[in-house]
Amino acid sequence: MKKIQTLYLILGIFFFQNCQQQSSEGVSPTGNGQGGSLARFTLGEGFLYTVSDFDMNVFDINTNPSVPNKLKTIKLGFGAETIFPYKNMLFIGTTTGMKIFDNQDQTNPKLLSTFTHVYSCDPVVVQGNYAYVTLRNGNACTRGQNSLDIVDIKDPKNPLLIKTIPMQNPHGLAVDGNNLFVCEGNFGLKSFDLTDPLKPVEREFLKDVISYDVIPNDKKLIVTGKNGIYQYDYSDPKALKLLSNIPLE
Repeated sequence: MKKIQTLYLILGIFFFQNCQQQSSEGVSPTGNGQGGSLARFTLGEGFLYTVSDFDMNVFDINTNPSVPNKLKTIKLGFGAETIFPYKNMLFIGTTTGMKIFDNQDQTNPKLLSTFTHVYSCDPVVVQGNYAYVTLRNGNACTRGQNSLDIVDIKDPKNPLLIKTIPMQNPHGLAVDGNNLFVCEGNFGLKSFDLTDPLKPVEREFLKDVISYDVIPNDKKLIVTGKNGIYQYDYSDPKALKLLSNIPLE
């Protein structure tokens, strides 16, 4: 448990620093998913969004950053797990589906739709007109399935399942251009060619890397796993190059 907490503390620091850098460059953190897909919080322009099992909380961190002011609590129902920002929307992964919120008014996110799936642990990432959702069993999600769902979100009020790809035990995932990365837990780390966003083609499967979550940033990949934090270069997407490893015992 302490090992997992340490991993996510480091990822949290990395995410926060990234968002600060993006804000200083005039880029909205809400439109750039630098947090891991398993994250329970994300930053907007002066706002912090957190999810618990049942709620999403909205905080003002612009007025007094050292003392966040809670503005609103939004009920999500049971099983909320993750939050992912994309453009003017927030995507909430839950054990029973994906919720899409309109976040144009950052003080008051509005529910647009809910995409429902079988009971599974469920992180989500988004790029363009598609959301990529991993479903897995194990732990609290013993009844779940192991797959990658591709969901059409061109109309965020009416998300449609386009394709389901069988997986082994997918955890976190990340997308960057034509690159899709999926953590397969104890089974390893997979890299896909996403030239066709509806037909991921497996490029590489690193079976010796126990992986839980992944963050792409400037052709560098941060991977968390049971044995520590790994950094890969994916300038050549056909062959991930290990740059460093921070072991955790």
